[in-house]
Amino acid sequence: MVGVSEGQSSARPPTDDETPADAETQAPTPAQAPVGRPLLSLTLAAMMDEVHAHSGAVYLLSPDHPVLEMAVMAGLPRAFAAPWERVGLSAPIPVADAVRERRLVWVGGEEEMARHYPRIAMVLPYPFALAALPVATAARAYGAVFVTWPGAHPPDLSDWERDHLTAACDRLAVRLERAAEQSLPLAPEPDLLAAPLVGGMAGTLGSVEAARLVSRLPYGLCSLDVHGRVGFANAAATELLGVPTGRLLGAQLWASVPWLNDPVYEDRYRAAMFSQHVTSFVALRPPGEWLSFRLYPSTNGLSVRISRARGVTEMHRSAPASGRAGTRLVTISQVLSLAGALTETVGVQDVVQLVADEVAPVVGSQGLVVLGSRAGRLRVLGHRGYPDPGVVERYDGMPLSEPTPGSQVLRTGVPAFFENRAELERLYPSLVYLSEFAAWAYLPLIASGRPVGTCVLSYTAAHHFATEERAVLTSLAGLIAQALERALLYDAKHRLAHGLQEALLPHTLPSLPGIEAAARYLPATHGMEIGGDFYDLVPTQGMAAAVIGDVQGHNVTAAGLMGQVRTAVRAYTAVGQEPEEVMRSTNRLMLDLGSELFASCLYLRLDPAHGRAVMSRAGHPPPLLRRPDGRVRVLDLAGGPLLGIDGSAAYPSTEVNLAPGSLLVLYTDGLVESPGTDFEDALADLGRRLTDLGDLPLDELADALVRHGGDAEGRLDDIAVLLLRALPDD
Repeated sequence: MVGVSEGQSSARPPTDDETPADAETQAPTPAQAPVGRPLLSLTLAAMMDEVHAHSGAVYLLSPDHPVLEMAVMAGLPRAFAAPWERVGLSAPIPVADAVRERRLVWVGGEEEMARHYPRIAMVLPYPFALAALPVATAARAYGAVFVTWPGAHPPDLSDWERDHLTAACDRLAVRLERAAEQSLPLAPEPDLLAAPLVGGMAGTLGSVEAARLVSRLPYGLCSLDVHGRVGFANAAATELLGVPTGRLLGAQLWASVPWLNDPVYEDRYRAAMFSQHVTSFVALRPPGEWLSFRLYPSTNGLSVRISRARGVTEMHRSAPASGRAGTRLVTISQVLSLAGALTETVGVQDVVQLVADEVAPVVGSQGLVVLGSRAGRLRVLGHRGYPDPGVVERYDGMPLSEPTPGSQVLRTGVPAFFENRAELERLYPSLVYLSEFAAWAYLPLIASGRPVGTCVLSYTAAHHFATEERAVLTSLAGLIAQALERALLYDAKHRLAHGLQEALLPHTLPSLPGIEAAARYLPATHGMEIGGDFYDLVPTQGMAAAVIGDVQGHNVTAAGLMGQVRTAVRAYTAVGQEPEEVMRSTNRLMLDLGSELFASCLYLRLDPAHGRAVMSRAGHPPPLLRRPDGRVRVLDLAGGPLLGIDGSAAYPSTEVNLAPGSLLVLYTDGLVESPGTDFEDALADLGRRLTDLGDLPLDELADALVRHGGDAEGRLDDIAVLLLRALPDD
């Protein structure tokens, strides 16, 4: 069935009692039995021949890492399996499952592949069957083998095929075990592919007379090897393609003919080789001539018949985009683009918008609904293309037990396709659709082995879902499901972060005599959008206390510690401690809590009646003071180290004049620090903005400051700002 490398015998595989002839076989010694290197390519060829498979590969388990590495492939170019040359044991692919679970994995066709292994089906959406088996003894796993059959193979693996494959893998495992015992390394082996086609006509077609016969035919004939390289082309083929024979021979057809250089046409060649089915397509030769290509595959390559596609020109000119054939449904470049775009989505609405913008147009659908579930009820996560939103939203909150295709697909994980309204009404007679759509594809969104939603693609006209198209749509749903699962988790974390942050920070600032205050908080845009920045304003007897701080980190631990610190500062303020004592007490508290996090803090006691403020600082950025005349000064206060480092640290206080009309700006480092920015330059820029904007109402000023310092797309740190303005006496 497959060619054998030069110097290798094509005889049956050796049994356990035999050793293949090999120039490098170790000589027998009295201490050990003779052991030869296992010939993986020969074993694979024999295995494939026994069960009439047309391609396969042997993987070996890396001795140092839980990784399977392809050792040899047969029947098809290794490029077809390029994404799986080296795979981890945890990867969701058949050979990894076979080794990890020590069992035979059977995939009976493209729909089953799309359901269980959507990543493979996305790259290889062709009709073929696959069996993967572990190569292992009772004590150790050595690797795995997979073999494939054309799409015409029955959906189930027969008992004799199972027995032959299992026995062959067991024999290979024993030979690998014996080689390992003798410390006999495995030599690299070439893949088993058919010999390259000969460039001359006689070598390809057998006789000169046969070549003359073919050259006189009115339609084009080409022969391609398994790599897609042209080995022969008759005169009619070169005329139809518009490329001389010299440029065709030895080159891949889609590479030598510019207008065939499209992933769609290469995909047809791959489909023919994998399925071993006759495959066809039409292509436009510029400026306006359509040609028909029919591919006849065998295990040695392809024969291609080329002719003018009569009657096709007008059909293709008038066909709408939604009527494209299933073979043009998704190109390789579109898949890669979609996969990359899905990794960038954040929330659920991002996923819905991306599917509407990039998936629906490609597959020709005009409407989209993404469904999820919560508490046993259907939830509409998003929709596009429905002029009347009520048609979709009436299903929001419907129990999953209701007989609707959306809930049925979400419960079972099995896709449903309705090519016209009659098919839908026959299965769901009680369903009343108020929209004008006429065909639907209900795709289960399965991630981590469980359904997370349903993607509904709607078509305004009746639509035939070919088998290949169904497989591609199901595979696309697998990619969408992964993104939706991440988006649902992100949205849940986002709600948690905002709820926790709102609970830990003051909802409003108190109204104090002689003081006007405003505050803003912006979380970091990376992570859970929760952090340790905090502020507070506490009324005291005839005065007020203000605090701003930053606990290290952007997670729940930092936020929890921030809440404890803020509560402690309030308590120490309430008992009348002076600013330096408040800082010392808070420092000791952090050490007693045993947290490994540190915190910066700035605490001040305001006395507007006497026009002063007493401040104490623990490793926090210096505040800014804007005088009534508009001049801005950086208050370089004395202070101590960060809280939570040294239990004996002192935090001296400094008194600052606070005349009526003066403005104090307290902030965390997120306002002035960013990668590539000098701190002193950022502080000077903040001072200039205060000079220009300081007379604005405090709420407007606070918004302007955080807007300037908070780049929503790349903010790496939280930002907290507390503004305090001393009011003149009434």
